[in-house]
Amino acid sequence: MTGKVPRIVVLRALGLGDFLTGVPALRGLRAAFGGARITLAAPAVLGPLAALCEAVDEIEDTGPLRPLGQALNHADVAVNLHGRGPQSTGLLLATRPRRLIAFEHEDVADTDGLPWWRADEHEVTRWCRLLGWWGIPADPDDLRLSRPARPPWIRGAVVIHPGAASGSRRWPAARFAEVARTLADWGVPVLVTGNAAERPLAAQVVRTAGLSGESLLAGRTGLAEVAAVVAGAALVISNDTGIAHLAVAFGTPSVTLFGPVSPALWGPPPGTRRHLVLWKGSGARPGDAHGSRADPRLLRIETTEVLDAARRLLPRRVTLRSGGRRTGAAAPRAVAGRPPPTRGSRGVPAAPTAARPPPGPPRPRWPGPSAPT
Repeated sequence: MTGKVPRIVVLRALGLGDFLTGVPALRGLRAAFGGARITLAAPAVLGPLAALCEAVDEIEDTGPLRPLGQALNHADVAVNLHGRGPQSTGLLLATRPRRLIAFEHEDVADTDGLPWWRADEHEVTRWCRLLGWWGIPADPDDLRLSRPARPPWIRGAVVIHPGAASGSRRWPAARFAEVARTLADWGVPVLVTGNAAERPLAAQVVRTAGLSGESLLAGRTGLAEVAAVVAGAALVISNDTGIAHLAVAFGTPSVTLFGPVSPALWGPPPGTRRHLVLWKGSGARPGDAHGSRADPRLLRIETTEVLDAARRLLPRRVTLRSGGRRTGAAAPRAVAGRPPPTRGSRGVPAAPTAARPPPGPPRPRWPGPSAPT
């Protein structure tokens, strides 16, 4: 490579979970090219987390399969961590890099002889293997982020995240509400998170569980605030979505519900006691990860199983309530600070009525997933 400061361009213009599963590969690149300037082509909203991984110098804001800006032209190394191609690889080749790191694709002649994509491979392992083919070591277990500088609003809360990008990966809101209500009966603070588009779903969980409006964080926080909440939480309970990876990144205990896709492909590191997965399927991808209806395997997970897993991971052991009474869990200590005010009323939005249709969802503030190509 030539020049005083070598330039590395990495394409991973996807969502939160995609970024976090790519952290070990990014760290491998940093170790291999310590003096280089590493630019990550990804949604700008991921900036706060990119800073915490300490492997990226800057983010070039872009979306899935969007043409890359001229500022990324003629990099010393261009790395495709987005997908197998040909579209994503073509975007990088259009910038005319000196060297390309990517998977082989039969429709891209410049990739002949490169390693092949494996459909049944864990997402973290895949990108580490790609770099390893080029002699760049990357540790699949190197998933942790530095802790955010800002303190959480409540330390020791249970974070419930009922949303996911597709309906097939969303456990029913009523079941999340039952879990939230039981946790509140145990004396555990509960926060319900989500992006702006998921606020109605999160509000339904809060309302059905009988929680106060202060528990509803969905749509009120950016990614930096959510990171602080997760880093200071006692437990995260969620679907198979980005916030589950955020819990792994901060070492926060988690319970993750899987449906159409096996945790062997997208789950936490195997063998860890801190992160429990619930799954009633077999095979790698038995369902449609982008389907509109909840996957049948996801629906087989019962609320009692989620609560049992939560009880195992909470800092103080509690027992399931009996007769609607709390059975002895002390409330975690609250710290100074309050969530930002809601837009409009401080309470939970009222249920829509026939005479007053609900407004359309606001624009999401978190990046959504995209099928890598």
